[in-house]
Amino acid sequence: MRFRPNRSGINSLMKTPEVGREVERIAGRIASSAESASGGEFRTDSALGARRWRAAVIGDYEKQNDAEGTRSALLRGMDGT
Repeated sequence: MRFRPNRSGINSLMKTPEVGREVERIAGRIASSAESASGGEFRTDSALGARRWRAAVIGDYEKQNDAEGTRSALLRGMDGT
């Protein structure tokens, strides 16, 4: 037997308000972890795109002194460390 995902069902699920809240919650957790790990300031932005909810965590480059420091803090935030 071959597995066939219900793509239209999955696509409609990815646009629900519940998924949007979960995406925002996860982005907020990453931003919070990155802030505590680096002392920088991070913010989140989320929006419903054409296909699904998307979120971004944006860092303050000036507090980190460079893009690499912000990148490292975000990666630690994603790891939850």
